Amino acid sequence: MHILNPLVLLLSAASLLVPTALAAAASSSDIAADKKFAKFNALLNTPKHEGGILQLTDSLYDDLTTGPRNYTAVVLLTALEPRIGCQLCREFGPEYELLAKSWAAEHAPTDGLIFSELDFANARTTFQKLQLTTAPVLYLFPPSVGPSADPAHIDTPLRFEFNKVQTKAEVVARFITMHTTHAPRVVRPFNWAKLGATAGAVIFALTALKLAFPVVKPMLYSRNLWAAVSLIAILLFTSGHMFNHIRRVPYVANNGRGGISYVAGGFSNQFGLETQIVAVIYAILSFATISLAMKTPRIEDPARQKAAIVIWNVVLLVAFSFLMNLFKQKNGSYPFFLPPLM
Repeated sequence: MHILNPLVLLLSAASLLVPTALAAAASSSDIAADKKFAKFNALLNTPKHEGGILQLTDSLYDDLTTGPRNYTAVVLLTALEPRIGCQLCREFGPEYELLAKSWAAEHAPTDGLIFSELDFANARTTFQKLQLTTAPVLYLFPPSVGPSADPAHIDTPLRFEFNKVQTKAEVVARFITMHTTHAPRVVRPFNWAKLGATAGAVIFALTALKLAFPVVKPMLYSRNLWAAVSLIAILLFTSGHMFNHIRRVPYVANNGRGGISYVAGGFSNQFGLETQIVAVIYAILSFATISLAMKTPRIEDPARQKAAIVIWNVVLLVAFSFLMNLFKQKNGSYPFFLPPLM
């Protein structure tokens, strides 16, 4: 009869016991997670936590965020006390409530996503423990057990980055969808007030237009008016107004010698005052050309007509000479010039 080595027997027994122990531990974690999830769902059904948001305290926060978790927890740490003056907290609060209500309206409580909120007034200890000095802060705690568990964020949550402007619920919904298996959808209630205001404004505008049309009609059909509007628009945009608006260029700059530089060298830069100077030159050239072409021929006195021709030509010469001089300041290698300005 062959006698088995005691060491072999011991290893065989251990190989059978280890999977059993691991399975028991996993089962225990699942049971604990199920109990926690059931507890939070029961709290959400109480009047204190209406609206689909679990109102947290220090102890509830620890219980919600520590493992085991078979659910996804979204935690908003905010400061709504008026004395704190957190404007962003007050602006984001309704958006967060809308997101939670939209989820609760379309999903059963067992779908595994919990929205919660922790106010600074009720949880100073937690804020100190997390070393938070600003609000609001939004954390996303993925599951720590189960098929959707995220091993990289069992203890360290994902943090949503707020902008300086108001954050919409749709942005947070996309953040949750990106990092979890849940896809919350924001359902905004129909804005009847906005519809009424828009309808009232349209009715008022149509009524005012109908009453004022006999007076406005001659202006709308005026060639001079549309010519003036077109000319102003052309001068505005050809002088570089859009460049200033997009680049937010300075009005003037220091020339380094204690003076002011109103012309920026090169073709990729310009100053606000430079744009205005160019617009004025263009306006003078346009007005002089229009006067020569349309006004001067109507002068009946030959002497006055000749004088007008000379005057407007001198204006054109000086203005265009100044424009070329300005262009030469932009591009020093430009070889041409026009008297009287060299």
